[in-house]
Amino acid sequence: MTTAFDPIVLGDKHLTSRIAMAPMTRSRAYGPGAEPTELMATYYAQRADAGLIVTEGIQPSTVGQGYPDTPGLHTPGQVRAWRTVTDAVHREGGVIFAQLMHTGRIGHPSLLPDGLTPVAPSAVAAQGTVYTHQGPQDFVTPQELTEAEIRQTVGDFANAARNAIEAGFDGVEIHGANGYLVHQFLADNTNQRTDGWGGSTEGRIRFAAEVVTAVAEAIGGHRVGLRISPGNVFNDIAEDNPVEVYGALLDRLAALDLAYLHLMEGPDSSLTARLRKAWPGTFVLNPFTYPDATGVDALKLVEDGSADMVAYGALFLANPDLPRRLAAGGPFNTADKATFYGGDHRGYTDYPTLTA
Repeated sequence: MTTAFDPIVLGDKHLTSRIAMAPMTRSRAYGPGAEPTELMATYYAQRADAGLIVTEGIQPSTVGQGYPDTPGLHTPGQVRAWRTVTDAVHREGGVIFAQLMHTGRIGHPSLLPDGLTPVAPSAVAAQGTVYTHQGPQDFVTPQELTEAEIRQTVGDFANAARNAIEAGFDGVEIHGANGYLVHQFLADNTNQRTDGWGGSTEGRIRFAAEVVTAVAEAIGGHRVGLRISPGNVFNDIAEDNPVEVYGALLDRLAALDLAYLHLMEGPDSSLTARLRKAWPGTFVLNPFTYPDATGVDALKLVEDGSADMVAYGALFLANPDLPRRLAAGGPFNTADKATFYGGDHRGYTDYPTLTA
């Protein structure tokens, strides 16, 4: 019987276990330049015993930033600073993928240089607020991307992936979940386009497919993962037919031989089973455990074949040595919900006290 503590080959990397650290926004790229800091190098190196670390969301372009103090991968300075992080993780024997996250309409002009405003598939504002350095601000109506801007954004993802490899990352994960830009193209309420980038199922999946394809062509499909969250309503998302849309997306991507598919599960576990069956490669599952953090019971998902790997979020914040504690059955420190933003799939909206 395969267990979560058994090794697995992911692309060209041999992982020591099937326990992944899920991406969680930390907002620690303080100061100008959106560059990672020494604190971030320490944070990730402490968690290098994970079979795979997926970083916090990293914007692939300036306009892709949606939260304060989040890091980028689109300038030479950012690439140099990330090398400090990846070197620290590799010294501890870890494997680390950079999550590329363009937030799209989720953001605010005050987080961007003068003259820029958040962008999206369609000019539809999200309901709610985003935290800024000036406090909570209502989401604004985003600028609808033109055809040329869409193609530029696809190129931005590919360039950021090349930068990630230059910075020493072992691969990248495309963030197609949680109501950010890739998800906005997939969803009905955020993509109201009638051109080739919307409307039909093929139109809705086009942006996600072209981003993943461009990144795979840039760095090799064996270094690329994709994260999705079908039916997730976080960030004011509504999807009428996730079974059809995500089934078509997986069919389109199957031939790319990606490193993995990472599912952030919702309440409908039957959809998880469908996608698990449809995906020909490595299947990473961040299980739906709301309102609790993912715990020891999730290890059984590897044993029963529901997933090839299981991703832990909040528990990794309070337990840097989580794999060891999981193997021993505990004890576990409890993560204070105030210490993290966006961990797992629960969508906390209070800005964090960054103590983890």
